[in-house]
Amino acid sequence: MAVVDREGLVVTANDTLAALLGAGPEGLTGRIAADLVDLASDARTWHAYREVLRGRQARLRCTRRLKHPDGHSLWAQVTVSPLPEEERAVLLSVSDISARRELQARLRHLQMHDPVTRLPNRTLFFERLSAALEAEAYEESGTGRIGLCYLDLDGFKAVNDTLGHRVGDRLLAAVAERLTRCANEAGYARAATPLVARLGGDEFALLVEDSTGTEQLADLADSVLKSLQVPFDLSGQRLSVSASIGVVERHAAGTTATGLMQAADTTLYWAKADGKSRWTLFDPERNAHRMTRQALSSTLRPAIEKGEFALEYQPLVCMEDGGVRGVEALVRWNHPQFGTLTPNRFIGLAEEDGSIVQLGRWVLATACRQARRWQLDHPDAEPIFVSVNVAVRQVWDSDLVADVAATLAETGLAPHLLQLELTESAVMGSAGRPLQALQALSDMGVRIAIDDFGTGYSNLAYLSRLPVSVLKLDGSFVRGFQYETGENGAGPDARSNPADEVIVEAMIQLAHRLGLTVTAECVETAGQASRLRRIGCDTGQGWLYSRPVAPDRISALLTAAACSQA
Repeated sequence: MAVVDREGLVVTANDTLAALLGAGPEGLTGRIAADLVDLASDARTWHAYREVLRGRQARLRCTRRLKHPDGHSLWAQVTVSPLPEEERAVLLSVSDISARRELQARLRHLQMHDPVTRLPNRTLFFERLSAALEAEAYEESGTGRIGLCYLDLDGFKAVNDTLGHRVGDRLLAAVAERLTRCANEAGYARAATPLVARLGGDEFALLVEDSTGTEQLADLADSVLKSLQVPFDLSGQRLSVSASIGVVERHAAGTTATGLMQAADTTLYWAKADGKSRWTLFDPERNAHRMTRQALSSTLRPAIEKGEFALEYQPLVCMEDGGVRGVEALVRWNHPQFGTLTPNRFIGLAEEDGSIVQLGRWVLATACRQARRWQLDHPDAEPIFVSVNVAVRQVWDSDLVADVAATLAETGLAPHLLQLELTESAVMGSAGRPLQALQALSDMGVRIAIDDFGTGYSNLAYLSRLPVSVLKLDGSFVRGFQYETGENGAGPDARSNPADEVIVEAMIQLAHRLGLTVTAECVETAGQASRLRRIGCDTGQGWLYSRPVAPDRISALLTAAACSQA
């Protein structure tokens, strides 16, 4: 301790303070107290100290790092308190807290580092990331950009499950060493070395502050992948691992820690989905598509209840006389935000979350009701059938046979006027419940059609044992002979594919031998229709005849057909 007068000079000091500061007691007398304990190094502390000397502030307490004359440093807690008024002085107390500070530093290091890899842990990583995204961190100097490589080991769980967690931990430590080496090499001759952290499990991150662009992050990701491709030798045990990396690089301004990590996590998922053992760069357009997909998925079930879906119908036309034999029901989603959506935008989502069952029941009931309405409104016209697409999940997750029977009974539609379409990949190889359901529907009188035939399994031997009545040829075959002749009329167009006609003709002949009828999809030109008719195709569907239209347009076609027959 020391007594300091109102002018800030030491009046007297005890031996302990003198020993702490490396001077004799007499050597402190008359010295400027603020200089002894570095109180003038920052403006706030200096002002508070002056206020205590003048009697305007009750106390000052601060921590200072002091330099001892022998060269070592120490941490001291400095307290300045006023003495009684008659003394016209203050009491300066100095405590050596170096041991406490060292213990705090050790505890913080343990708290902020992973015990297995000794890398910064998730807490320290986010502390550094948040600091790097603060405006003052990038506005005064640097590039103003930030980059992140978010890494996950491929198949690490198998190592833990087969060799045990002890080997798994040693592998993680070895991976950490290689990542640190890559970071050090990347930081050579640069302002800062990337921070390597273990975020948990087998997830690691490499944070690049003041990044120079995507090329720098791509180079870092490449070096990490190459480094990890070299097998690990763990006490004679040779292990090989790979990694998937999500790479994000962007301006720091406007970026949040949460937003950056979400982007990195999404991109890591893409790298996994694209085949693993690779890095993938964040793509805003792909992410927007994912977000849209998520938005659609979350609103799909409520949309069915709100009545946001509608059906359009595309005619199925007889190739021989051009008459309408049936229509395919095609569902549309009138989304309040994204407008009218076609099935390819939402059917996959509905199959994933199971809402295809609810949506399929609605489509079936609405299509059958409309087909029956046409039949009643146009008694003079030949009744047309309605074709409805069915997903395999509808067969597994619901009683499709009971649903169809109830719908036909409710609407009064004859079973032979309903056709159910399943894709070739869904039908071929069917066994058990799906096959039993198809057989029961066929026995009921419902027509079963294989959609997109020619693109799936093409198990022709199995085809003869399925209760199928119609094959719908995939449009890719029809497009192969889009042009009847060349522009000069002298021969086949160079863009046509004669092999497609041979394939289609063979499939049509096979189908007819099996007692099946054939519908060609995507008929767009008169030339296509002519060639399909010549090789025996039964019905066609496509823009040559009509795009998918509202029910009243089909009514107009039926009226016209009835008038021509009369």
